[in-house]
Amino acid sequence: MVRVPKLTRAEVAQAARNPLQYIAERWTPTPETVRRAVMSSVVMAVLIVVTGGAVRLTGSGLGCPTWPKCTDDSLTTTSEMGLHGVIEFGNRMLTYVLCAAVGWAIIAVRSADPLRRSLTQLGWAQFWVVMGNAVLGGIVVLVGLNPYTVAAHFLLSTALLTLAMLMWNRLGEGDGAPKPLVGRAVSQLTWILVVAAGLLIAVGTVVTGSGRHAGDSSDVHRIPLDWKLITQVHADLAWVVVALAIALWFVLKAVDAPAGPRRRAGELFVILLAQGLVGYVQYFTDTPEVLVGVHMLGSCLVWIAVLRVLLAQRERPVPSTPASAPDSETLSLA
Repeated sequence: MVRVPKLTRAEVAQAARNPLQYIAERWTPTPETVRRAVMSSVVMAVLIVVTGGAVRLTGSGLGCPTWPKCTDDSLTTTSEMGLHGVIEFGNRMLTYVLCAAVGWAIIAVRSADPLRRSLTQLGWAQFWVVMGNAVLGGIVVLVGLNPYTVAAHFLLSTALLTLAMLMWNRLGEGDGAPKPLVGRAVSQLTWILVVAAGLLIAVGTVVTGSGRHAGDSSDVHRIPLDWKLITQVHADLAWVVVALAIALWFVLKAVDAPAGPRRRAGELFVILLAQGLVGYVQYFTDTPEVLVGVHMLGSCLVWIAVLRVLLAQRERPVPSTPASAPDSETLSLA
């Protein structure tokens, strides 16, 4: 039986004043522990998007008709609310798992040796985005799944995924000034690709807001646009992003860029083709719920791939001290 050490009053006071510092002074995680902690925040950032989509696609968006309680009289779902209530309440509970993953990442990087402020700042940025999106999720329910708030909810989740990926990437870098691996023209082309991909995702939320999956079986307000027209705009933007990805790959090959950036551009192209295939199939099969959910997962993977292309085009000196630096090649998109 393990004996729990008894804390003095001074230690209790210190832990209450600054719990992260208290933990860091008594525990140093291994680099592998830090990697797993940070990767957990990436995985949960993707999972919360997918499960949020499942709530909408099953018509469970108002399974819990109010917020922060599930009903006016109950904090949790009740048997009378059926499966929709279970799905919606389950997604709310998953937010706590997301908070735990982000909190675990913050604790791990704060306790690592040496301490890297850039990592803790990215961790806290994720925390505040999660808190903001939780409140926005409550507003979505209170306004009856208004499509504009639903779109904002998704975009804020994408911002969370961006921060999680930046934090993961910084683990494999030092804290010095970034050194570009490609020329200015290539960098500018990449930023055009990033902007186009961001616009593609934003227009995708408009497709969602004007489409047939309103998130609830009742009469939910939709964005007053021609769904087929906005879907065509979305498809056109997708082809623009594909063309930019192809152009970037050829340019990287022409200028004999390092293997990393070229490989990232190739990965992005493959993911874009798979995402496009899913998009066209769902369009011509009357947008079945399962394929829409797969398309939402694909949206996350596309954005991850775009960020990896951007981040692969510069490097920072890796610290010589054994710390929390993974090989940047270890993140698999498969």
